[in-house]
Amino acid sequence: MKALIVDDEARVRKAVRLLVDWEEHGISDIAEAENGSEAVRYIEAEKPAVVIMDMMMPEFNGIDLMSWVSENANTVKFIVVSGHNDFDFVRQTVRNGGIDYLLKPIEPDAINAAVAKAVREWREEEARRISLQKNNIQLNELKPIYSEKLLTGIVDEPGQSYSAIRRLQEEGVLPPSIDKARIALLQADISDEELYKRFGYDSELLYYCILNICNEFVMESGCGIAFRYWSEPSDMIVLVWSDFERLETLIRRINDGLYRTLGRRMHFGLSETADFPARLAEQYSQASGALWDRNVLDAGLFVHRPANEPKPAPSAEGSRYPFQLADWEEDWRTAIVSGHAGQIAEACGRWRDAANSVRSVTPRRLVQWTADIELFTNRLLRERLGAAAEAARSRLEDAAAFPYPGSGRFSREDWLAAIERWMNETARVINDLQGNETTTIGDIVAYIKQHYQLDLSLQDIAGRFHVSREYVSRKFKQEYGITLTDFITELRMDHAKRLMLNPQLKIAQIAEMVGFHDEKYFSKVFKKLTGLSPSAYRQETSAEHLPG
Repeated sequence: MKALIVDDEARVRKAVRLLVDWEEHGISDIAEAENGSEAVRYIEAEKPAVVIMDMMMPEFNGIDLMSWVSENANTVKFIVVSGHNDFDFVRQTVRNGGIDYLLKPIEPDAINAAVAKAVREWREEEARRISLQKNNIQLNELKPIYSEKLLTGIVDEPGQSYSAIRRLQEEGVLPPSIDKARIALLQADISDEELYKRFGYDSELLYYCILNICNEFVMESGCGIAFRYWSEPSDMIVLVWSDFERLETLIRRINDGLYRTLGRRMHFGLSETADFPARLAEQYSQASGALWDRNVLDAGLFVHRPANEPKPAPSAEGSRYPFQLADWEEDWRTAIVSGHAGQIAEACGRWRDAANSVRSVTPRRLVQWTADIELFTNRLLRERLGAAAEAARSRLEDAAAFPYPGSGRFSREDWLAAIERWMNETARVINDLQGNETTTIGDIVAYIKQHYQLDLSLQDIAGRFHVSREYVSRKFKQEYGITLTDFITELRMDHAKRLMLNPQLKIAQIAEMVGFHDEKYFSKVFKKLTGLSPSAYRQETSAEHLPG
């Protein structure tokens, strides 16, 4: 905390320095000025908390300084030290908010009490200022989100949005008059791990950066606003209410800005121009459709028009897809079931040749292909593995995944490589589970015999050995003629019988050692299986082992 001593007499300034216990008041920086003009310059530059001033000074006297402080530095707390017992001086001190008016010669207790009061009031006011500042910062942070939520509501419910529009117009977010609009939609690429990594995998920070870049260009043009569409958090909308024919040019400028800052150009879907707000929901669907129906093979095109706008006529070669995935299922099934890497590579080569002949692939088509592949996979796994298909699907999902269809950095080669990786992984999973089926049940039994005293459930064991619960249940019934639960129970009882031969062990201890935490329940199960209570069984077996 800083303090300033203002007096035209050096000896008075020195006396004040010596009389005040600065450290006790938390003041570490004490400066001096010999007139009011010098004091003003210091206050403007350093902003002290406390000023101790003389009333009678040349060049800007005490009254002038008090008035200036009151108008220009009202956070400063000041104390007047004067050799004049003048009522008018006292009145001026009070009127301008002074802490105290002290007469020379200065009393140590009086000046320290005045400084303590000044410091206390300054700290209380500073705490209120900081609290108010924090509240204002939070309010300013929330205002854009609040506006975005209102704009999102206008898109979702255009017919019920007039109060939201009025509020946004009052706050200057929307112009006073708007009857037509057009939108451009940007969908952040959730698969762009390299970009997300640069933002510490904080998607909110990435979205904030993208929106700032968009608004830098949109607001400069004065024709619209970019905002987060909260119904789909990775979507950002550029809404324009004038210069509709220049929207594509504006989006290209935005993309140049995104490239300079993020090293990425992003895909934007456009809507047609339509009535505001009545057709906003329809416009959003148009823009979204433009993105999902774009040709991902055209790597240089980033602005996409809705399907109902004129587009260049496709060539005869690219006017239709030359195949459906269903046409390739039998070829894939044969290769996968063979389990031979060579046959799989040949099948993938045939698929690759056909896919390379396609001139137009849309994200929507990729979504359908992925769904078709998943359906084919499910059928093949059920056909080859039966009840173990569920565990096989889980292993396959962990090992083989397809690129995100909406990726802004789509690569045909990546997608074809994913197909080949999927086929190889499917073959490997099927081969592993089919080849190990006979040994799996033996491994399960060995595990149970080693850990019979633990709480073992069908789900736990199935998960540990990557098979389905149905498989475990079925195989135990086939191999041992009993359920898994009965197998574990009989195993525990066999161990309990052997432990009862040790007279030093109590029944409760034996129950705990074989996995029962309730002695009464252990006794009930034991009697059900052996026909005797644990105590009776112990007496009977003890008698049998007595010397004859």
